[in-house]
Amino acid sequence: MAELKTKQTDANVEAFLNNIEDLQKRQDAFTILAMMEATTKATAKMWGPAIIGFGDKRLVYNNGRELDWFIMGFSPRKQNFALYVSAAVKDEQGLLSKLGKYKTGKGCLYINKIEDIHMPVLTQILQQGLEK
Repeated sequence: MAELKTKQTDANVEAFLNNIEDLQKRQDAFTILAMMEATTKATAKMWGPAIIGFGDKRLVYNNGRELDWFIMGFSPRKQNFALYVSAAVKDEQGLLSKLGKYKTGKGCLYINKIEDIHMPVLTQILQQGLEK
């Protein structure tokens, strides 16, 4: 079986975020970092070269495959932020309708910038994602 490429690393989260060239994107990334740390009560860790994860969990698939993963995380991509909140994306349609400008993927919430969304609603979505 192929080995998972995205693993927890010892890279420094703040150094990674400080390398974001766009000042507004960097500020938004630090805002998301603070929100997820407050929600999860976990220290941020780098997962692979570009994902910031919070907390640890063991995933077990139906086929018996197991892997270590994070409870919640995000990646400050060039075009948007990918927020990994899994269950909250599919289960919180009522909250998502109040969030503002966003897109979803399988287990991901994509936002372009913080000013496009309603922050109290994002806080609720993160909390709901943690409880799932």
